[in-house]
Amino acid sequence: MRAALAAALLLAASVASAPAAAQPSAPPVAREVLPSGLVVLVRESPTSPVVAVSLMLRMGALVETPETAGISNLLQTMLVRGTATRSGKQIVEDADGLGGTIDGYGDTDYGEIAATALSRNWRPMLALVAEVAQRPSFPEGTLAAVKDFLVLKIRNRGDRPFDAGLDTLLARLFGSNPNAWDPLGRRESLERLDRSLLLDYYRQYYRGGDLVLAVSGRVKAAEVIPEARRLFSELPGGRAAALSVPAPPPPAASREVIRVPGGQAQVFMGVMGAAFSEADHAPLRVLATVLGGGFASRFFAEIRDAQGLAYTALARYPMRVTPGPFYAFLGTAPESTERSEAALRGELERVQREPVTDKELRVAKAFVLGTLAMDRRTNARQAWYLARYELAGVGRHYADRYSAQIEQVTAADIQRVARRYLAQIATVIVRPPE
Repeated sequence: MRAALAAALLLAASVASAPAAAQPSAPPVAREVLPSGLVVLVRESPTSPVVAVSLMLRMGALVETPETAGISNLLQTMLVRGTATRSGKQIVEDADGLGGTIDGYGDTDYGEIAATALSRNWRPMLALVAEVAQRPSFPEGTLAAVKDFLVLKIRNRGDRPFDAGLDTLLARLFGSNPNAWDPLGRRESLERLDRSLLLDYYRQYYRGGDLVLAVSGRVKAAEVIPEARRLFSELPGGRAAALSVPAPPPPAASREVIRVPGGQAQVFMGVMGAAFSEADHAPLRVLATVLGGGFASRFFAEIRDAQGLAYTALARYPMRVTPGPFYAFLGTAPESTERSEAALRGELERVQREPVTDKELRVAKAFVLGTLAMDRRTNARQAWYLARYELAGVGRHYADRYSAQIEQVTAADIQRVARRYLAQIATVIVRPPE
């Protein structure tokens, strides 16, 4: 962790201080919309021996209901478990033979089929992605086994103090809004899902207008785009019908205690934040970093090191296309729970009363920018960011705008968003059984 933090700060500082003429030029990105509505993005990176493919679609938990919670992740998982011509085992072996991997998963506001291969094998890997996306078989036996596995993972979340506390906090903050549950879903809904429902869901969302295909690596856009047009010709056009999503409940202060076996107590405090396309996203990101973004953060320095109250202390603010959670967390000894809760609340109140220092602001910005730069170093992450930004409607140049927004954040901005968003805090305490 310390090495990662130092590298992030060093990278951010070097990028910020380098003269404009010395900045490396970004590889070109070509964009084309196919007749079905599928957007194809190709980032040419001639120095890399690896190619990455991200086929991302507009779905995830945000298009689920309490009755279908988890269906997006189940669908994505099943896509790579068998097609009309290949078994799940053959899909894995064929990806291995191309020098890469392929997998599918659903998140809160998107689903993805992610693949990598040696650059010389980009054509067969792209064909494999197209096959699993357009000709899944959803074999009954495999579906039952995957459902059992996912249900077990959900049960395990309830037995882990951190996961149980976070799930309780999200339910408190979001009510019946889909941000209230983990992308794994809910046990009772997953157990009810069958092959017929999965097929209906697949046909509803796998449409060209809801999909983005991003390719990054040693490839030529002039070759990839015609190949994508040929391989994805079976996609139906248009977009899925919009789903009416329940609004989260109004912000309200609350406190709840749950009991989960474990050696530690956990303290969660959370609020609803802003969507990442909103103006408040950048100052909220810097605020989260000032509070609990690393070893230089207030939680770590004040609560963990100075007061010795926490084993772990952090703040998290996941990137979402709709307003998602902003939460603080610490793990402590059960006998220190009350003091730790008071210390955490004290820091959330202090940042509303007092402006952050110039040093805190500078270090937090460097951490945010350095972390982003480090995360975008691989072709897999480049493809992910290209697809994610396109799908969210902010465009492939969003990272540049976002970096500029981070640089422009002031201490007054941080105090403003702290007062706006941290006024009504939901608290969840996780204690071991008595």
